[in-house]
Amino acid sequence: MGVDNKIDIKNIPVEVYKPDPDKKAKYNPRDRIYVRAVKGLHQTLRRNIGFVFMAAFMLLPWLQFNGQQAILLDIVEQRFYIFGLTLWPQDFTILAWIFVIAAFALFFVTTFYGRVWCGYLCPQTVWTFIFMWFEEKFQGTRNQRMKLDQEPWSFNKLWRKGLTHFSWLAFSVLTALIFVGYFTPVDQLFIQFFTFETSFWAAVSVWFFAFCTYGNAGWMREIMCTHICPYARFQSAMFDKDTFTVTYDAKRGENRGPRARKDTDYKAKGLGDCIDCNLCVHVCPTGIDIRNGLQYECINCGACIDACDDTMDKMGYAKGLISYTTEHSLEGKTTKVIRGKLVGYFMVLVAVCAAFAWTLVVRKPVVMDIVRDRGALFRETDEGLIENTYTLKVINKSQLEQTYRLSVEGLDDAQWIGEKELTVKGGETANLPISLSLDPVDAKRPVLEIEFVLQDSDEPDVRLTQGSKFFSAR
Repeated sequence: MGVDNKIDIKNIPVEVYKPDPDKKAKYNPRDRIYVRAVKGLHQTLRRNIGFVFMAAFMLLPWLQFNGQQAILLDIVEQRFYIFGLTLWPQDFTILAWIFVIAAFALFFVTTFYGRVWCGYLCPQTVWTFIFMWFEEKFQGTRNQRMKLDQEPWSFNKLWRKGLTHFSWLAFSVLTALIFVGYFTPVDQLFIQFFTFETSFWAAVSVWFFAFCTYGNAGWMREIMCTHICPYARFQSAMFDKDTFTVTYDAKRGENRGPRARKDTDYKAKGLGDCIDCNLCVHVCPTGIDIRNGLQYECINCGACIDACDDTMDKMGYAKGLISYTTEHSLEGKTTKVIRGKLVGYFMVLVAVCAAFAWTLVVRKPVVMDIVRDRGALFRETDEGLIENTYTLKVINKSQLEQTYRLSVEGLDDAQWIGEKELTVKGGETANLPISLSLDPVDAKRPVLEIEFVLQDSDEPDVRLTQGSKFFSAR
């Protein structure tokens, strides 16, 4: 190889990073959002709706119906009690219909009015709103909280932070107890939990959900809405130019800039109605600037609308710089409230609701299963009769005690051996062993098709038949 073909080698110095042990590294996974409190129409509505649903969540497990907990989702016994309705595993299609209805109702509302579910009804939003209320009561306003976090640790900071987290934990435990109370008798749960007599799994469930509530509403907050919740990602597929969303009117607001309140000649200076006070950013629970356009992080809570309307009112300008409006409206076009996509979701929602109602109407409040004697198909009695043995399993799916009359069709000359009337408590299962005897002369075939009939003594319309077979010696 010649000298001219050699490749030049260049020495590259490598600098090795050595951490300084005297320097403390600062790690901040996110810039904390200090949400400013705001009053207004939308926040009043949001607070009242949250209060109603929170009260319903807290009180429903304590309601009694026919002497027992009105709503009890007993997973261990595989029975769901919902007032007068008892759902068994074979009734889970009803729960499936409920989930489908909820999904299409969400699609319909989102197409019409954006992400209002997130802003007004989502449990994550409601619980975060409550936790922020505790934070404000103990640590002060937005500016006071920011100042407190910048201060060195002192007794004042310690007791304020301590009471804040104590209230978060206490409310989280209360929330977890109520939630677990939907799946186990709530009155016993509260007594056993505070007397340390609760079962292992009940205690684990309470502390698990308490930890989740404390972490989600106290620490993660908007991270749940912007990064974890899948609804934030696919909601845009339901939006169109006629969807009402929280929107900033850039044509009216720009160019933004500060000015004196008495300055009536601001438009001649090239300024719009936005005074760039940034209150819309300060009150946003997800920390976005709505003036940058529609963003998937926006939960349509309307906090920025109330803050902006209050500022416009003080400045003497017309309200509505930020409002629930549509893209077509901002472009000066007519908003089409009734449109194909919205009508389609509505029609599917109506159809699903009708199917759900039909499922409830045709649902029988009682179930009967026939279990034959597995030891023998038949046996001959001392009288020379052919006898088949069955066990009738009757499930009372209502929450009231019922009495049923039992009979058989297809064996006119058969002798019924056993009880012909059965009383079953609400939500319970009863097994009734019976035998059918038949003269061999009356057995026309080796296998006879028969039907057991169950009829409610108090409600003649409740009648149930279940097919089975009678085996003879011939």
